[in-house]
Amino acid sequence: MDEKSNKLLLALVMLFLFAVIVLQYVCPGTECQLLRLQAFSSPMPDPYRSEDESSARFVPRYNFSRGDLLRKVDFDIKGDDLIVFLHIQKTGGTTFGRHLVRNIQLEQPCECRVGQKKCTCHRPGKRETWLFSRFSTGWSCGLHADWTELTSCVPAVVDGKRDARLRPSR
Repeated sequence: MDEKSNKLLLALVMLFLFAVIVLQYVCPGTECQLLRLQAFSSPMPDPYRSEDESSARFVPRYNFSRGDLLRKVDFDIKGDDLIVFLHIQKTGGTTFGRHLVRNIQLEQPCECRVGQKKCTCHRPGKRETWLFSRFSTGWSCGLHADWTELTSCVPAVVDGKRDARLRPSR
C-alpha cells in the first residue's frame, strides 16, 4: 500500500508541475484571464472594441476635438510656405511620406522617376521645393532627425539651396 501511495503522490506532483508549466506557457503575463472567476461567469466588455463592434487595432491616447481634426490651414504652394515632414519611426511615417510625394493632387505634382527614391516637388513656375521630407530632399538633416535637429537644420538647408540657385553657374 505504501508503494502505491508513493506512486499516486508522485503522479499528482508531476501532474501539478505539468499544469503549472502549461499555465505559464498559456498565460505568461502577471494577469491571466483563465485564473479569474469572472471569466467563467460574465465576460467583461472589451475596452478596445470600436463602436461597430469590430476589434480596434489602434487605441487612441489623445482625444482631439472634431474642430482640431477638421481645421483648415492656409498653405500657399506658390509663396514661401514649406511643409517639413517629421518622420517618426514605427508610426507609418514611411508610407505617409511616400503618399505625400506620389499621391497628393496638386497643380504641379511631384515628379518621381522609376528606380529613384527621391522625387522632385517644385512649386508651380519655380525651381524651389515646397516639401522637406526624406522622399523629396533626402536625409538632409541626418537619419531620423528629431524636432530639435530639424528646427536648426531646415532653415540652413533651405537658405543654402536658395543661395546656390542665386549664384551664377560657372
